[in-house]
Amino acid sequence: MRFVDEAVITVEAGDGGNGVASFRREKFVPFGGPDGGDGGRGGCIYVQADDDTGTLVDYRYTRKFRAERGKNGRGANCSGRGGESVVLKVPVGTTIVDVESGDIIGDLVADGQQVMVALGGDGGLGNTHFKSSTNRSPRKCTHGIKGEFREVRLELKVLADVGLLGMPNAGKSTFIRAVSAAKPKVADYPFTTMIPNLGVVDADSHRSFVMADIPGLIEGASEGAGLGIRFLKHLARTRILLHIVDVQPIDGSDPAYNAKAILQELKNFSPTLTKLPVVLVLNKVDQLDNDTQDEWCNHLLEEMQWEGPVFQTSGLMSEGTKEVVYYLMDEIEQQREREQEDPEYAAEVKAFREQLEAETREQTIAAKEAYREMRRQQRLAGLLADDDEDEDDEGDDGEMEVFYVR
Repeated sequence: MRFVDEAVITVEAGDGGNGVASFRREKFVPFGGPDGGDGGRGGCIYVQADDDTGTLVDYRYTRKFRAERGKNGRGANCSGRGGESVVLKVPVGTTIVDVESGDIIGDLVADGQQVMVALGGDGGLGNTHFKSSTNRSPRKCTHGIKGEFREVRLELKVLADVGLLGMPNAGKSTFIRAVSAAKPKVADYPFTTMIPNLGVVDADSHRSFVMADIPGLIEGASEGAGLGIRFLKHLARTRILLHIVDVQPIDGSDPAYNAKAILQELKNFSPTLTKLPVVLVLNKVDQLDNDTQDEWCNHLLEEMQWEGPVFQTSGLMSEGTKEVVYYLMDEIEQQREREQEDPEYAAEVKAFREQLEAETREQTIAAKEAYREMRRQQRLAGLLADDDEDEDDEGDDGEMEVFYVR
């Protein structure tokens, strides 16, 4: 199964059925009068969040959805049957956006939450509605109203409390394996993580949070290097960013420089995203000598000019990971309690989230447009064959298994 986090589909609600002009014709009943029934209402189209759905892959192949048309009215004041509605199942965390206007139609953040994206048309009126004292035999009836037609974009952002950030091979996947039941791929080469992975982290009994492992960034990601910024939007719904830094990179690069480069790419992508709390984790300290471990870590912090919370861990050996988990759990609980107790703070958080969502959406769309323009220039320059297919809006990463442990 492919991990697809964006899809563009067209939805068309059902048209309303037509009203009918009919007159009562019955033996021994003179002056029966009009008895035309109304047309049935057209079916609507709804989008519903479903915990059992983990990707938007179904909407890569079926992109057009149409609800049933309402039935026409009949005589004897019989109204037509309403059209059957269509319910589209999407993962929790999906945002529905109107492509033409850019307006957000709905944001589905809970299992079972539902939003209507296309309204079915009203049925037409039968001639019964047009009778009066001066018009006892109306022959007028109306047609049903057409259902709404829309092109919508489904955008999936994983719902997580903590998002992992860092260079490829910094140990993000190893860390999430150490603290949760998620089992993402781990290997000794860059970009082993190609899709976001979710894991539920249990701090204590009845105390847990969700952690997201985002594919690694490299310098220049905001300009398309590596995997680019395709998955950075998934950090928009996290509460805390956990920056994993490899203290001994296998390529011999400077860890302090790598860490600052990641923070700069984050800022280039979304200045608002950098306002989220960031916790620094110096990972793979088991590769350092015990005598020089603290000295080396302090040197890195000085080079980075870091003043925030910091932890030393070894994801492979599960050393120091518990301390990180407890710290994150306490911070998340404090944020949740404050949002519940302080309405003003909750409103500020909501406004911040809306600004962050809008900013990441704009940046993602701009990056796609830049990519299409680059491909067009390459084709004009003869670097691409005319029959080379561009990646579509949702991206095509080939057949990849989805690790989505909650």
